[in-house]
Amino acid sequence: MIVYLNGELVPAERAAVSPFDHGVTVGDGVFETLRVYRGTPFAVRRHLDRLRVSARGLGMPPLPAEQELRAALTAVVDANSLTEGRLRITVTGGPSPLGSTRGDGDLTVVVAAGPLEPWPEATEVITVPWPRNERGALAGLKTTSYGENVVALARAREAGAGEAIFGNLAGNLCEGTGTNVFVARAGRLVTPPLSSGCLPGITRALLLELPELDVVEQDVPLAALAEADEAFLTSSTREVQAIAAVDGRRLPAAPGPLTRQARDAFTALVARDLDP
Repeated sequence: MIVYLNGELVPAERAAVSPFDHGVTVGDGVFETLRVYRGTPFAVRRHLDRLRVSARGLGMPPLPAEQELRAALTAVVDANSLTEGRLRITVTGGPSPLGSTRGDGDLTVVVAAGPLEPWPEATEVITVPWPRNERGALAGLKTTSYGENVVALARAREAGAGEAIFGNLAGNLCEGTGTNVFVARAGRLVTPPLSSGCLPGITRALLLELPELDVVEQDVPLAALAEADEAFLTSSTREVQAIAAVDGRRLPAAPGPLTRQARDAFTALVARDLDP
């Protein structure tokens, strides 16, 4: 596997970052995961825009130019002959003093690729007792500080589920460890607003923009997830994945008609436009 590291393509086994890298020592970094279809990274513009928003939220220095980052993504796809799979671009604060203070050197930029196993059509989820802080400094940012997600996803796997779902401090539905959540209520799709503290997911945003879907952003009590007529997860790698059960309670349909409609609409979008 060939990776991009600070301007160079190198074999993965030779790629190395400093043990003093701020991403390693304190999780000071941002990242994006992109799906690759037909040898082309999907929604690059949106992912790079969100990467910059996350970096600004962390107070990082300016990132490399968009043209440079696009070239890095393409170079990794080509070097690995990747036709279908995933890309991850990670930017960290770079080598820094031990502690929370960021150094004044260059950022660390990594682009890596990998295969993508097919997701099942539906998955079970659990809710976890640790709320997201919708007023926290990292709310809505895609950072490498993923410790809470690691713990929550491990809890889900121990329970035989495929994803863990967080509420927020207000007791409302927020997001999964790497997903956004949509529920069907009274024949309409509802997803938590960004004010809930959820990540502004790329797939989430695209579904909200599709005219053939009736979706609203609205606060939903966390407990309402298990009472939904149907529900689904979205992410760049899962696309649209039905939720079969919540905390062991089966939902009436998985996938239900609104989930199928969303899935089909997203598939059609990918077929006609790889950088929407």
